[in-house]
Amino acid sequence: MDADFFVAWIEEAARSVRDRKDELTRLDAAIGDADHGSNLDRGFTEAVKALGDRRPGTPGAVLALVGNTLIRKVGGASGPLYGTAFREAGKALGEAPEVSAGDLAGALAAGVDAVRRLGSAAEGDKTMVDALAPAAEALAEAVRAAPESPGAAVAEGRGPAGALEAAAAAALKGAQATIPMQARKGRASYLGPRSVGHQDPGAASAALIVRALCTVAAR
Repeated sequence: MDADFFVAWIEEAARSVRDRKDELTRLDAAIGDADHGSNLDRGFTEAVKALGDRRPGTPGAVLALVGNTLIRKVGGASGPLYGTAFREAGKALGEAPEVSAGDLAGALAAGVDAVRRLGSAAEGDKTMVDALAPAAEALAEAVRAAPESPGAAVAEGRGPAGALEAAAAAALKGAQATIPMQARKGRASYLGPRSVGHQDPGAASAALIVRALCTVAAR
């Protein structure tokens, strides 16, 4: 997976966020500030523009630029959280011109750890971590389980596309699992028991972004 692959991921993520902007905003209206969809749409639109203006040459540089752009352009908590996640993932990938599924698994794990630290959040708190952490774990497990032969892995549906499909499915399951949770972090936590019964918007958007990665890998 080279820089073009990662640029394609961000472009697909931007399309997904744009298409589901109103849905994300409705989720946020129930337990937050009703701006998650519009904020993320603006941020990813700016990230795509930044990648077009200055095309980085490595996967790590692509993610670093995206992270910096999201921090600058996205309001609320989601900008710093997503921005930090992308920046730390980019740092984990280093300066390699191409990366493997295993490298990506390590980068995603680094991004999740950064979100945990910045937001002081853990699984079960009803945040984006509830989607991102299972995705990172599923990707790492799929990579560990892949046969030594890349050809065999692809034949068994466990190549990079198969591993990312597992990650996307885990992210969606994690996002849906936030519905019965009571929020313990962020603005939603102020609602106490009234936060129960609503999907966390950050977890929902995280699932969209991981699914976009899977979509690009499957092409």
